[in-house]
Amino acid sequence: MQPIAITRRQLIAGGAAGLAAAALPGIARAQGAWPTKPIRFVVPFAPGGSSEVVARSSAVEMAKLLGTSMFVDNKPGAAGNVAMAEVARADDQHTLILGHIGTLAVNPFIFDKLPYSVAKDFRPISLLAKVPSLYLVHPDLPVKNLKEFVAYAKKNPGKLNYGSAGNGSAGHLAMEYLKMVTDTFITHVPYRGTGPQLTDLMAGRLDAASVGASAVLQFIKAGKLRCIATGTTQRIPQLPDVPTVAEQGYPGFEMTQWYGLLAPSNLPQAAADKLAAAAAKAMKEPALLEHLNNDAAIAVGSTPADFSRFIEQEQKRWKVVVDRAKIKPDN
Repeated sequence: MQPIAITRRQLIAGGAAGLAAAALPGIARAQGAWPTKPIRFVVPFAPGGSSEVVARSSAVEMAKLLGTSMFVDNKPGAAGNVAMAEVARADDQHTLILGHIGTLAVNPFIFDKLPYSVAKDFRPISLLAKVPSLYLVHPDLPVKNLKEFVAYAKKNPGKLNYGSAGNGSAGHLAMEYLKMVTDTFITHVPYRGTGPQLTDLMAGRLDAASVGASAVLQFIKAGKLRCIATGTTQRIPQLPDVPTVAEQGYPGFEMTQWYGLLAPSNLPQAAADKLAAAAAKAMKEPALLEHLNNDAAIAVGSTPADFSRFIEQEQKRWKVVVDRAKIKPDN
C-alpha cells in the first residue's frame, strides 16, 4: 500500500470548521467550541507498523469531522509507558493517545509499578481497530495446520521454539495464550523487535511465531512462511484458505492486536462526547476502510462505554496468561 506521508511536523488538513459543521451538525455544532486548536495524537511506538496505519488514517478522518487539524506524534519507550505517563499528565485538553493491548491490558500485570493508571488517568473514547494475529511456522517444519503443529509439539516437548518481538509483546502473549489452551511446551526466544525475529524465522533458526498480519502477508504469499492459523473469530479475506484457531478445535479462541483512542481523564465530558462521535463515524469512512483493509486491519469504532468494558474484559483475560507464563518485561 502507499504510505501515508504524514510526519510529526506535518499537520493533517482538517478542512474548514464551517464545512464540517454544515455536514455534521450533531458533531461539529454540539457541545461548545472544542477543539480550539490542533489536536496532538500520541502513538507510544516507533514509526511503522499497524499502529502507524491505524493512527494516521483515523486522524485524517477525525480531523475532517472535528473541523480542526490533527497530528500524529510517535513517542516510543518502555513498552509504551513513557507516552502513557506523559499523556496522563497532559492538561491542554488537546492531547490524545493510541491505546493498545499492551499498554492497557498487559502492562498493568507485568510491571511492578506503572507511572499511570488505566482506570483513573484516562477516558476510553473508542476502540478503533483490530489487527489479526497470525500463527506462523517455517516452511520446513513438517506441519500444515494447527492440529498437526500441536500434535508435533506434544510429541517433541521443549524441542520447538518460537520467537517474539520481546517479553510482553503481542506476539509473546499470542503464543503463550496458544500454549495455554493447547497444553503444549514450546520454548520462547525473545528478540528486540519484529524485524530480527522474522529474519531468524525465515532463516529456519526459529520454528514458529505469532505476528500481526500486516507485517507478514507478503512473506506468506511468497512461500517464505507458512500460516497455520489466524487468531480472528472468522477467516480473513487475505488468507481465505487458512482456518482460525477456533475452527481447528479451540472454540472461543481469539487473539488480535487492538488499538483504541483515549483522552486524559480531565477532558471535559462535552469534548469527550464530541470526540467519541467523530471517532465512531471516522471508522466507517470508505477511505479509512480502504487503508485498513490494505494493512489487513479490521475497523471497529465503538462507544466509550463499550470500549471501557472491552478493556476490562481484556485485562481479566491477559492477567491469567501473564500469571501462568510468568511474563516479565525486558530489562
